[in-house]
Amino acid sequence: MTPHFVRAIIMAAAVSVVDEEDYSFLPIIHDIIKCMDKDSPDVHQELNKLKTKIQEAREQISAMPGIDMSPALQDNKLRTLREQVRTKNQLLQKYKSLCMFDIPKPS
Repeated sequence: MTPHFVRAIIMAAAVSVVDEEDYSFLPIIHDIIKCMDKDSPDVHQELNKLKTKIQEAREQISAMPGIDMSPALQDNKLRTLREQVRTKNQLLQKYKSLCMFDIPKPS
């Protein structure tokens, strides 16, 4: 895997949480091996399932935000976002520490 690919996956993981079971190839591979051990004609069906799942994973990766950015651009974006978070946290702390006036409630 290229660093560009890995960074895109990390950025997408930060954006959304996906069900790990959707991207696990091991159960299908296990079924393929079982079919091969039994000389079952279902092996072609299982291979097609694997091909379909791989194609779905490729489509998901292509749709990830940031996949079209170079690693340098991704690093720059990450630095910018971290700085924004730091600044916003500082502002929140500042506003929390300000003296608030008591607003009388209407009777």
